[in-house]
Amino acid sequence: MPESKKRRKNGEVAHEDTEIHSWTDGIPPSPQWWAPVFLTFLLLGLVWVLVYYISQAQYPIPGLNWWNLVIGLGSMLVGLFMLMRWR
Repeated sequence: MPESKKRRKNGEVAHEDTEIHSWTDGIPPSPQWWAPVFLTFLLLGLVWVLVYYISQAQYPIPGLNWWNLVIGLGSMLVGLFMLMRWR
């Protein structure tokens, strides 16, 4: 079991490293357009799926049938992946 650090006789505490480095140091923040774009993808996918269900598979594109769900969920996934990279 590791031992805790001991105080020195003159009252100073022994420090190994006084600076705490974060894994995000040096990573630049996202550009300003990043948040509106991922929100657009998320909301577009949500609206696409809602229109598909509310219209009973008649809209947004009638000939695609269940592929409309793939388009809507794919759009939401793109927005989610962008959200994970947002800083």
